[in-house]
Amino acid sequence: MSAYPPPPDVIAGRVAWIFGDDFDIDLVVGVANIKSYDPEHLRSVCMSAYDPGFADRVRPGDVIVGGRNFGYGHPHYPPMVALRNAGVAAIVAESFSPGFWRGETFNGMPLITIEGITDAVSVHDEITLDWRSATLRTADGTQIVGNPPNPRTVAIIEAGGSYELLLAEHAPAHA
Repeated sequence: MSAYPPPPDVIAGRVAWIFGDDFDIDLVVGVANIKSYDPEHLRSVCMSAYDPGFADRVRPGDVIVGGRNFGYGHPHYPPMVALRNAGVAAIVAESFSPGFWRGETFNGMPLITIEGITDAVSVHDEITLDWRSATLRTADGTQIVGNPPNPRTVAIIEAGGSYELLLAEHAPAHA
């Protein structure tokens, strides 16, 4: 069950971090923290192996950028809990590991595939992301378009996750 509200239509923020190909999502919090579900603890260790000041620097609306096969490995939820509680609103990558994509999309996180994204942006770039159309715009006006999510995926993300969508679809009709 997702405890996060749906994202805005257009996400405005910065590129918070760029990962290369085959990034194991568990490394966001470190293997030692992978069984923790304490949101404050996870936020405090978020990205500390890469950037000790990350949790203090990231702002709501920022995005993570990744290369090919982002999120491979076991689809554990603590790394995404850490990123969400730090303010990350979406992940844009060249491609996603299927297990990661399924798990995080079903939790309502926009995961947008844009080929060439890792070469098109840098950390701290101001961006806007229209996640429904998979269109990312940089501050200098460059527009990069990826693969838009299908209508069912859009419905899941708009609902805040698959659980919330199923509840809405199967709620008893009120007279």
